Amino acid sequence: MEHSPGDTGPPPRRGPSVDLDPTGIVTGKSPDRQRRQFLNYSFYRLDPMFRRLPADERRAAGTEFIELVRKWESSEDLILRTYSLVGLRAGVDFMLWQIAFDPLCFQSMEATLRRSQLGVYLSQVHSFLSLQRRSQYVNRLKGAGEGLELLPGQEGLELLPGQGKFLFVYPFTKTRSWYRLSPHARQGMMDEHIAASAPFKGVSLNSSYSYGIDDQDFVVAFDSDYPQEFVDLVGRLRYTEASLYTQRDTPMFTCAKAPIDAILAQLANMD
Repeated sequence: MEHSPGDTGPPPRRGPSVDLDPTGIVTGKSPDRQRRQFLNYSFYRLDPMFRRLPADERRAAGTEFIELVRKWESSEDLILRTYSLVGLRAGVDFMLWQIAFDPLCFQSMEATLRRSQLGVYLSQVHSFLSLQRRSQYVNRLKGAGEGLELLPGQEGLELLPGQGKFLFVYPFTKTRSWYRLSPHARQGMMDEHIAASAPFKGVSLNSSYSYGIDDQDFVVAFDSDYPQEFVDLVGRLRYTEASLYTQRDTPMFTCAKAPIDAILAQLANMD
């Protein structure tokens, strides 16, 4: 149905919308307390002093650290992915992507790593905390620009991370003006945003929410085997209307998926 200038009602929706009252102010929605996954992106730098240690000390510390990380990788309480930033970002050497239903798992793992021999030489340069939830702008679980999948027999969303060779991560914050727009206006801009992303099938978005638990609104992480496709995607999105409401989308990190032993081999000779 077309919307004529004489109509007094709201204009027709420009695309699918899951929630026309995401604030909950009008509908008075009750809190959602279902079990959902928390995410932590921790970025580390290794002190150059570690490379000056005797070979046997480096080897012992590296072996201990590899065993600790592998132990957490096999944990039923935590999903862990490891990435190298060597040669890709100054001031950061590697990243640990952790996903768990209990955020205290992140605390336990970090405490374990800090107590290790190699942990003495590690600095946590950045750490982003967020929570997974279904996008209010897309009424499907997996589609253009979405990296979410509903697992059989599970309530709520679960993230299947780390499918690509690269992970592009950055904190993201919208301007306050964005939240003052009507749901219809936001939905229309996001429809354009999703449509612009649709041709880039080799890039999968994992978007999570940080309201109240970290400095940013969201953390976005793009899985892909093709860095060139990601560059073209971000370039195209710069021209969309929604980009006018971006307040912050840096620092940006290009992370290359690698096992922890390969990462340590890049950082210090363990032979």
